[in-house]
Amino acid sequence: MLKEDFQTFFSNIQLNNMEEMNITIKEITKKLNKYYYDIENEEEHMYIVGSVGRGTAIKNTSDLDILFDLPKEVYTKYENYESNGQSALLQEVKNVLLERYPNTKMKGDGQVVVISFTKYKVELVPGFKQTDDRFKYPNSNDGGSWKYTNPLPEIEECKKSNNSTDGNFYNVCHILRCWKNKKGFKFKGLLIDTLTNNFFTENEEYKNVNYENYLELIKNIFKFLKNEDATKSYWLAIGSNQQIYNDDNGKFVKKAEKAYNKLVNKKENDDDINDILRGLFGREFPKKQKETKSLFENSIQYNDTEQFIEDINIVDIQYNLELDCIVTQNGYRPAKLSEMLREKVFLKPRKHLKFYIKNINKFENLKPFNICWKVKNEGEVAKKRNMIRGQIYQTDRDTQEEHTDFRGDHYVEAYIIKDDICVAKGRIDVPIREIMEN
Repeated sequence: MLKEDFQTFFSNIQLNNMEEMNITIKEITKKLNKYYYDIENEEEHMYIVGSVGRGTAIKNTSDLDILFDLPKEVYTKYENYESNGQSALLQEVKNVLLERYPNTKMKGDGQVVVISFTKYKVELVPGFKQTDDRFKYPNSNDGGSWKYTNPLPEIEECKKSNNSTDGNFYNVCHILRCWKNKKGFKFKGLLIDTLTNNFFTENEEYKNVNYENYLELIKNIFKFLKNEDATKSYWLAIGSNQQIYNDDNGKFVKKAEKAYNKLVNKKENDDDINDILRGLFGREFPKKQKETKSLFENSIQYNDTEQFIEDINIVDIQYNLELDCIVTQNGYRPAKLSEMLREKVFLKPRKHLKFYIKNINKFENLKPFNICWKVKNEGEVAKKRNMIRGQIYQTDRDTQEEHTDFRGDHYVEAYIIKDDICVAKGRIDVPIREIMEN
């Protein structure tokens, strides 16, 4: 039943490396406390913030955000620097931690010290706690300045929201993170948590629903998100009311509309409901067991060669990746596949396809990184010919050339891999509607 499938799903996506993270946090805390306070302590002055601190992180989260409260005299020292004391402070904290992790990749710039471990990276903010519980922290950009952050009321309000919804707040926050990773688009974690809280505030009838009603809950979450204003400048964060800037044109709004349209008329006992939910949230959502195979499934044999990026790399989408394709054939004018799809013009065989990442220049600041491609053939013809493909290849090229060969609703995906983490992925459908004659 769908009720049990949702229960299994939430169990599958629980944060699974918190024990390892806690060991790291204690080691970092101990080192900084010894240097700045001359005490042997693994807990004082350290705050776990970000999605892990708010309790909304999911399995294989790649970022651990922590904040260390430094003594006031350290602020005075670096405030009195002639130029960019903020940068000097970050370098000092980095060098202290290099004594503990001499063989670990580490950098201190912007507003954080980044420590890159194998399975996740730590982003440490060195800050100074204020009387109102905000933290002043260094910004080394543009000559240096001090900024403020206010994570503690965000953490507290998330706990309150979860308690008042019988755990549904955390569940929905987890679901939406799975959705953005599966569909491959940027959706800030704090914005996810804020909008989830806003939903329950405006729709109190869903606060205490149980798993039997989760399909309706999910439908209404997407209905709520699709009605958000994609053009607004910012949202006010849960708890702190800090501004969460809309720097990607509210991409989640159109994505939510597509998700809502897939689910709006669906019921729990529909044969394809699990397939749709897996398509939205990923393979951690259970398959629906089929009682019998179709005649076609019994008659055809093919090699299932498809690979999935989540089996190769941690997937934590932090950037938007856009794909397009130039379609050419001798005697015809080149056309963009995106325009053909908008006009509902299907591809025919014997076409040359050159797929490319449209916004590759936006990833310049991430270098070095790797680029991988996946070409998946779908449909009966692909299975009959034993050519479903679907392997993931690292090419480190921003283009991929193919040809249209046979009918099917095929697709192509591209991935940006940074430090073994898939931080961006894009997909474009390749519908071919005629079989090439021999």
